Amino acid sequence: MTTSRSRPTAPTWAAGILGRANGLVTLLHATLVVLVAASAVRYLSGHGFGDRAPWVLAGAATLLATYAAHRVLPSQVWLALLIAVWFGLVLLAPSFAWCAVPLSFVALRVLPFRPACAVVAGMVVTTVVTWTRMSDRLDPTIVLGPVCVAVLAVGAYRALERDALARQALLDDLHAAQGDLADAQHRAGVLAERTRLSREIHDSVAQGLSSINLLLQAADREWDSRPAAAREHAAQAAATARDGLDEVRRVVRDLAPAELASGPGDPALPAVLRQTCERLAAHSAVEIRVQVHGTPVRLDPEIETALLRTARGALANVLEHAAATTAVVTLTYQPDAVALDVRDDGRGLPERPPPADPDRGRGLAGIRSRLRELGGTLVLESEPGEGTALAASVPLERS
Repeated sequence: MTTSRSRPTAPTWAAGILGRANGLVTLLHATLVVLVAASAVRYLSGHGFGDRAPWVLAGAATLLATYAAHRVLPSQVWLALLIAVWFGLVLLAPSFAWCAVPLSFVALRVLPFRPACAVVAGMVVTTVVTWTRMSDRLDPTIVLGPVCVAVLAVGAYRALERDALARQALLDDLHAAQGDLADAQHRAGVLAERTRLSREIHDSVAQGLSSINLLLQAADREWDSRPAAAREHAAQAAATARDGLDEVRRVVRDLAPAELASGPGDPALPAVLRQTCERLAAHSAVEIRVQVHGTPVRLDPEIETALLRTARGALANVLEHAAATTAVVTLTYQPDAVALDVRDDGRGLPERPPPADPDRGRGLAGIRSRLRELGGTLVLESEPGEGTALAASVPLERS
């Protein structure tokens, strides 16, 4: 299993064409606060504290408070309240129309492109109307200024959005190509391994069996007429069978996990088991502990391979299906057997497990079959909501 690194998430209100421009957030905060404060000072310097000043100050405070509530309100509801408060404030004091600049960027962050353009257009119309009311004549700069600013801002960030989408498409294509390359390399590796195994089996096992067959046929033909020669053929067949058995064991040994293919010395299984659990735990949210009881001894490569693959298969099921927080792997060396237990605190197995998917491997059936070939056993205990315990045992001396 792999633990994907958590990506930084944008605020819940960042969903529009500027939704991923996280560096803009601080500038929006600062710009809005500065413009609200400047507009309030301008109003008070021109009108004093009488007339509608209490309402204007209350509206400015409400605008800032509403803006600060973006973390607790749904994004579109929050934007609607923000625009409504701004609209009422502009009717009281047209100088607050300058706050439409950061609020336009907020709309571009929250809404998709077309609805954001509609909101920006509405704020531009409101700004033009309120400023025109303060003038005795129609000033073209008052009409065209906000319109040009809005068009340039929306057009620029529309281009940014398209550029970001193009870069994201390139990244997606790159990731897909990397995945295809990995799959191709995997298939090539599987094909090469199959070719190697086919060659090994043909050059050793198949040829040995063919020789045994010919020797036994010769011994059968000469059993009555030349008993000495027949016994010699049988002895050669037995020697060839022993050589073939050695070749089979060598092939099996080559198939063992590379970590276990160490030279003489301390038993490799406990260390490899710990490394496997550490690697799996590093890429998941499950805490995996390893316990070793008894005195570790060197085991047959087949037994070590079976136990390691049993642990890996059981832990793969825990990480993928159990929704567990803790798993404990216990390896116990006994005088006549070695046992492996894997316990987790997950949801447990369902009362009716789903049918096996042939594309996903043999799962528990494959583990049980592998242990049975070694004379071992597999016991599985589980209760819904109480976790699962898997116990595997392999005798050290098989009959």
